[in-house]
Amino acid sequence: MNILKRLAVWANASLAAFALSTAADAQEFTFSIHHFLSPQAPAQQMLIEPWAQSIEEASNGRIAFEIFPAMSLGGSPPELYSQVRDGVADIVWTVPGYTPGTFPRTEVFELPGIHLSDARATNLAIQDLMEILRPDYVDIHPLLVHVHAGNALHFGDGTVNTLADFQGLKIRSPSRTGAWMVEELGAEPVGMPVPALPQALSRGTVDAGLVPFEVAIPLGLADLTSASVEMADGARFGTATFLFAMNLDAYNSLPEDLQQIIDDHSGAAIAAEMGEAWNNIEPVGIQRALDAGNEVTQMTPEATAEFNAPFDATVQRWVEEAAIVGIDAEALLGSARTMIAEYTRQLQQ
Repeated sequence: MNILKRLAVWANASLAAFALSTAADAQEFTFSIHHFLSPQAPAQQMLIEPWAQSIEEASNGRIAFEIFPAMSLGGSPPELYSQVRDGVADIVWTVPGYTPGTFPRTEVFELPGIHLSDARATNLAIQDLMEILRPDYVDIHPLLVHVHAGNALHFGDGTVNTLADFQGLKIRSPSRTGAWMVEELGAEPVGMPVPALPQALSRGTVDAGLVPFEVAIPLGLADLTSASVEMADGARFGTATFLFAMNLDAYNSLPEDLQQIIDDHSGAAIAAEMGEAWNNIEPVGIQRALDAGNEVTQMTPEATAEFNAPFDATVQRWVEEAAIVGIDAEALLGSARTMIAEYTRQLQQ
C-alpha cells in the first residue's frame, strides 16, 4: 500500500474514531425502561419507542434509553411500581391497579360510567386534574397517566346479553375498582395482570376477561375467545389507568435543561396524541376478533340500562373508601365527570 493510500485509510479510521468518541461524549445519561407487555404491543410501539426517540433527538443524544419489555429485568408486573420507586428500573410503564390502594385518587377514572370510551377526552381530563392527583405520585416522577379505550368483556366460551347472565361467572379484573364492579354485577372477580389472561382463559380459570380489544392483539386473545361484548353504542365496563413514570433520583440527576426536555415531551404534550393512538388501534383489535370468527356484540339499550344501579353502587363504594383516606371524593368525582364530558363534547364537534 503506497503512502497516499495509507494516509487515506488512517484519515478514515481517525474520522470514524472521532465520530464514535463524539457520540459517546454526547451520551451523558442512559436510562432503562421496563414494562410487562411484548415489544409488539401498542404500549411499546405507540408510546414508549416514539417518546424515547423524541427525547434522544431533542437532547442531541445526551439522553439514551434501553427498553426492556415482557418483564425482562425480572420481577412480576405488580412489582413495576416498586421497581421505579426504588430505582431497580429508571422508567416503567405499568397499571396503577396492580398495586391496589396506592393510587386512590387516580382510581376515579377507572370507575364505570366515568370514562366515556374516548381515551383522548379522559387523558386530557387527567392532565387538568394532575395537581389534585399529585399526592398519588410523591415517590416518583410521572411522565404520563393515561387510559385506553375501555374494557370490553371477552369470553372463552359463552356470552352475556343481560345483567342476569353475569350470575356465577368468573371474570378477570385489572384493579380493585374493577373487582368491586364485577361483584356488583353478581360475578366473581379474579385479579391478575393481563399477561396471565390467555392461560387463565385457556384453562377455564376465568370465564371472561375485562380488557380492551387492542391488548387482545399482542396477547392473541382472538384465538382463545369466542365472543366479545360491549354495552349499547360501544360503551365499556370502565377502563384501566396506566402509569408511565420515572424514578425520582434518575430525574433529579439530570441538569435543568435535560429535565425540561423530558417535561416538554411528557404529560400534557402527548396526552391527546396517545389517547388518539389508543382510540385508533381499538377497531384493529375488533377486526382481528371478527376475522377469527368471533362474535362481537353490543347489548341493547334496555339491557345496558340495567347496569346503572350496580355501576352507581361501585362509584359509591369508591367515594366511601376515598373519604376514609382524606380525599374529597365527591369533588374529585364531580370534576372528573364534568371534564371528561366537556372534552368528549368538544372532540365530537
